[in-house]
Order: sequence, then C-alpha cells, then structure tokens
Amino acid sequence: MIEDNKLLQRLISSRKDVQYMDYEESKKLAKDKDPEVRRKLAARDDIVPEILYFLAEDSDPKVRSEIANNPFAPRYADMLLVNDDDDEIRYNLALKIANLTPNLSTDEHDRIRNITYEILECLTHDQIPRVRRVISDTLKDVANVPSEVIRKLARDIEIAVSAPVLEFSPVLTDEDLLEIIEMNPSDGAIFAISRRVEVGEFVADAIVDSDDIEAITSLLANKSAQIREETLDQLIDKAPSISEWHSPLAERPKLPKGAAVRLAKFIADNLLAVLQERKDLTPEVAEEVSIVVNKRLDGSLKKPKMKKEELMARISEQYSKAKQMFADGILGENEIDEAIKANDDIFVAVAIAVITDIYPGTARKVFDSKDSTVISALAWKAGLSPEIAVELQAKTAGISKDKVLHPKEGQYPLSESHMDWQLILFIEESEKADAQETSDSEDEEN
Repeated sequence: MIEDNKLLQRLISSRKDVQYMDYEESKKLAKDKDPEVRRKLAARDDIVPEILYFLAEDSDPKVRSEIANNPFAPRYADMLLVNDDDDEIRYNLALKIANLTPNLSTDEHDRIRNITYEILECLTHDQIPRVRRVISDTLKDVANVPSEVIRKLARDIEIAVSAPVLEFSPVLTDEDLLEIIEMNPSDGAIFAISRRVEVGEFVADAIVDSDDIEAITSLLANKSAQIREETLDQLIDKAPSISEWHSPLAERPKLPKGAAVRLAKFIADNLLAVLQERKDLTPEVAEEVSIVVNKRLDGSLKKPKMKKEELMARISEQYSKAKQMFADGILGENEIDEAIKANDDIFVAVAIAVITDIYPGTARKVFDSKDSTVISALAWKAGLSPEIAVELQAKTAGISKDKVLHPKEGQYPLSESHMDWQLILFIEESEKADAQETSDSEDEEN
C-alpha cells in the first residue's frame, strides 16, 4: 500500500494545473450514505486519486461504473475493476483503457504504463466477447500498442473480436498471419486477413492453400493483394466450377500471360464485357479474347431484356404488396417458400427486405452476389429456417449444388456472430458502392 500511495502522489503531482476539491470534504462525500452523492463524486475530474481509488470498491455498481469511465481514476483503481462482477463496468473500463493506451507518451512513468498494459491484457481474457471486442475495435489500426495484446485478440475464437485486428492491425507481422491462417481459430479469420491492405505473397499463398472459397474470393477482389502469377494460374485452373471467383479474376489488376483467353472460355456472360474492356491486353490477346467471346455469345447479347422502367415498376409494386402483408401479419416463411417455388425472385427479395428492414436493392444484390454465406446470413436475419436458406441459395440465387451451404444437425452451419458480421460487411460495401455510383452520376451531369 505504501507503493500505491507513492504512485498516487505522482499522479497528483502530474496534474499541477488542477485545483482539487478539498480533501476532507471529498473524503466525507465518499462515505455518504446516498449512492447518488458518491456516484457524482466518482465522475468528477478534480478529485484526488486516493478518493477515486477508494470509490472503486464501492458497493454500488453505478459508483464503480463512474470510476470505470473516469479517465483520471488511477490505474490501481482500474485494476480493482478488471474482475468486477458487473459486465457493463468491465465493458466501460475496457473502452476507457483501450482509448488511453495509444496516448501513453514515452515520458510516462514506466510503472503507470506497465499497469495500463497489464489491465489491457487482463481484459483481453474477459469471458464476455463484448468486452474483448471493444478493445479490438478501438485498437485495430493503432501501431503503438503491446503486440501481445493484439496477438491475443487476433487468435480469439469469436470472429467479432478477432476480425478488426486481423483486417487492420499494423502490429501483426506476416509470421503472425501465417500462423493464424494455419490455426484458423474461428470461422471468418482467414477471410478477415484476405481483406488487409497489402497482403504479401507468402500470406496470399497461404490463403489460397487453405481452400477457403470465401477468403480466396475476397483475396482476388483485394486489388492491393500481391498474388504471384503461378498462384493465379492455379486459381484459374479451379475457377470454372467456382462462380464466385469469376468476377474478381476478370477484374484483377494484373493477369498472367494467356489468362484472359482462358477466362473468356468460362466466366459468366455478363463479365465478358469487363474482360474485353481491360486496358492491359496486348492487341493480339485482345483479338483472341474477342474471338472466344463471339463464339460463346453467338448473338445471345442481342436478346431483349426487361426494360429498366418495367423492372423498377415491378419491384415497387411487389415491395408495396410485401409491406402490406407484413403489416397484416401474413408475411412469413410459408409465403416466401411459395414465391421461391413460383420462381418469383423479385417478391422473394423484397419480402425478405421488408422483414429485415433493409433496402430492396440491397436484398437483390445479396442474391446477385451468389455468395452462399451472405445469402444464408440474410435468411437467418429474416428468421427463416436453414432449409429455406438452402432453397434461396439453390433456386433464387442459382448457386451450384456443391457450393450451397447445408444445415448441420438442423441448424445454420455458421455461427450467428459470423453471419451477422458478414451481412453487416456486405450492406456496408453495398451502400458505399451506391454512394460512389450516385457521386459519379452527379459528376457526369455537372
């Protein structure tokens, strides 16, 4: 306790510009029978650390919560709260400590800095994922934090905890990432790594070797990922049966020699134009690609399609119908199942959009993506059964049977946190794309 008091005195002296409340008065208030009096005292920034330390052991959780929130509480007081029985107090403490950690200057006393790091590390072992997640979210892109903390978070079994640091943290080295890919501690860990800026060649090879279709799709779509030509060649060999890879392969910044012609032989018809418009093709290759494309299309591109105005009118009509059915309490799994069987893809999409409260266009994009994980996540969000999720993948989205995610023991094959995360990511990316498209359109008009 003597050493604790010395530390408290150092903390007091480090804030010489603060006019502290009278010590005897604050001491009296700290023992007041009214918890509201003690709570207000714990929230103040002009109380000597010794009083805040005392309040950290208060019997009222609201008082302790104020200490957890108070950035001027001494670290020894925070240490008392690391194992508090109240989850909310530990969450607030984690948020505060995570925000304070990057700002610890080099001239901070070593003991204060070490105690802060110790608190942070203890909180990364908290049994509540929410506590660990707030640390991961806060420190995901910060460089000057303890590497042990980031490595611990990166190996967390909860993808909601590990994903932020796996995708963004500059602290993780290629060696760390290679080890995590080999361990694959949680569903979605390799996917998160594939989204990092500047994925190195060795890490890219490891992602490809994992045979994680979703992660490889993301890697191919990551324009900054360094993928060796030999690796791309291997992926193109496997790609004919994996539709998810077609679009990112056609749009890769650099393709191996002869890759464009090989892709032209099997990618979806709507991607052929993307391939033909590439600026990096030599005249000879461009001509060869055109020959392959013309043979494949055989005039199919000239077939009439539903006009945009007709499509939008149809979507609006069905959306209004779905909203009314939902308001009347007659829109559910049976109605969606009937629409699937009737091949009414527009109603299926807008009905699920109404139930999940997302834009109809976003729901349609989910099915157009042919991403079995995101489609399953949307079905789960809508409260539909895993069996209906299979129908949505196979019939509505047209995903091949070998790529459909099937239930495991009657349950969704992915964890709820993973599905929730995947859906949030997809919606965010969709909204960004829509905003960019709107901006580009406005620029063209101007």
